[in-house]
Amino acid sequence: MLERIITALVLVAIVLCCMLATTLPYPRLALMTMAAGGAGYEWNKPMPPNAERLIHKPLAYGYGIMTAGLSALALYFNDIVILLWSASILSWCLSMYWVKSYPSYDGWYNPSLKIIGLILVAAAITAIFSLWQNSPWWLMYLFLLVWGADSGAYFVGRKLGKKKLAPSVSPNKSVEGLYGGVVTAMLIVIAVECIYLKLTLLEHVLFLALSVITVFSSVLGDLFESMIKRRAGIKDSGRILPGHGGVLDRIDSLLAAAPIFAAGLYILKLIGVDL
Repeated sequence: MLERIITALVLVAIVLCCMLATTLPYPRLALMTMAAGGAGYEWNKPMPPNAERLIHKPLAYGYGIMTAGLSALALYFNDIVILLWSASILSWCLSMYWVKSYPSYDGWYNPSLKIIGLILVAAAITAIFSLWQNSPWWLMYLFLLVWGADSGAYFVGRKLGKKKLAPSVSPNKSVEGLYGGVVTAMLIVIAVECIYLKLTLLEHVLFLALSVITVFSSVLGDLFESMIKRRAGIKDSGRILPGHGGVLDRIDSLLAAAPIFAAGLYILKLIGVDL
């Protein structure tokens, strides 16, 4: 537990330094590119066919470099970003069916997962960077929303959890925990809206709806990565973060939440919501 806490504190310190210590984009770009490369490297581990459940390092390094390259390229071309976010959201819509149908249906577990992973990781990284560029506080809000919901789900599920949410995918998650996470997130949303945002009633409703969708998508991201690891027969995506596993184990919720939240903010601004 101590190792886990120390690692978390170090990660938070690194992210905060990159976010707030300078307005230059280069530290952020470097951090995002490294995160994309690390996540891409780890995504290769549970991919089929991999009966030995080992990372084939040359292929994994190549996949990580490809993921980092696509992410870096998309950061310079907005058209690519929009395409990535759209493809990512479509993939997450499909993954809802896959999670619900597992283990009776696992036809999704095929080499096309490598392409899906490339899209999901690059979309999440570019979404995080986009929020960062727009305002570091929007990125902080996303982190607070996702981690707050996760913490609320953990504590409520631990105390009151009875009905399993997805027993074949993640046996420890409960429906009661999900409700606890949503309630916790709503408290965060209401606090942010009342203190920092001056919106009309309709704009409040739209922002609340986006936040709720973001919370549910973060749960889907967690379940989807858990399902892939369970199907591949592995526990963690990597071991680079002591006490936490790999990069993917830390950002699985953000893989879905980040592009959906960023795309939602983009749409709200297009229709005239002043955020």
